[in-house]
Amino acid sequence: MHRIRRSQANDRDQLAALHLLLWPECSLDEEKMAIDALLSTGMSGTLPAAVFVAESDDGQLIGFLEAGLRSHADGCDPAQPVGFVEGWYVLEARRNQGVGRALMSAAEQWARQHGAVEIASDSWITHEDSHRAHQALGFEIVDRCVHFRKPL
Repeated sequence: MHRIRRSQANDRDQLAALHLLLWPECSLDEEKMAIDALLSTGMSGTLPAAVFVAESDDGQLIGFLEAGLRSHADGCDPAQPVGFVEGWYVLEARRNQGVGRALMSAAEQWARQHGAVEIASDSWITHEDSHRAHQALGFEIVDRCVHFRKPL
């Protein structure tokens, strides 16, 4: 069993550990600072944001979804603010048990309460599991992109 709730300051260490499973290139200290900032202000930059966590019966965090508002997102109506999934992760052992779906439902409700009529997300092109999870919850692929850079 699990329950979904808004993240609180005392979740920071467990939440940071989950962040590193999703974003292993980050540092633990950077993640803790980012979590502290988001939870203390409820903002990501200049726009509202929220973190939802899935908690097991024994109080351990087993997943999270970080959502924010954006002024635009690919494939969405540019005249409306859009909810955006900034990060979404469920421990592998707890997948396919409704945890990810429940987290997404909480984020969708939060986005609606903030005036969004759409929610968007993105994923690395090679993360097929993420693509399937998104599509299972009604997301559609609207674009594929390869980014380039060149040092000057």
